[in-house]
Amino acid sequence: MARRSSAAEAAVESDEVFELAAELFRVMSSPMRLKIISSLCNGEKNVSELLSEIDTTQPNMSQHLNTLYQGGVLGKRRDGVQIYYRITNDRVVTLCRAICTQIAIEADLAH
Repeated sequence: MARRSSAAEAAVESDEVFELAAELFRVMSSPMRLKIISSLCNGEKNVSELLSEIDTTQPNMSQHLNTLYQGGVLGKRRDGVQIYYRITNDRVVTLCRAICTQIAIEADLAH
């Protein structure tokens, strides 16, 4: 296994990397946002489609979608009066799947 150079290690441990990671975790820190991300893994959807899958109010859904959009996790496009949301940050999907899968495995083992 190759050992990282000290320059690469310093870059990984830089304040900027930690700040960016913390911001990404902040954006993902809501169960509702994780549900939205999970729902959008299968392709773009409008707010009505998301509301049919996720039990919440339209204003609450819109607030969480805006947080994910502002955080660079989602993109959106308008088609008439509908706004469609899609995932634009694949790292978020990979991270969510890894964490949620591990938690599910550990929860299953605990029972």
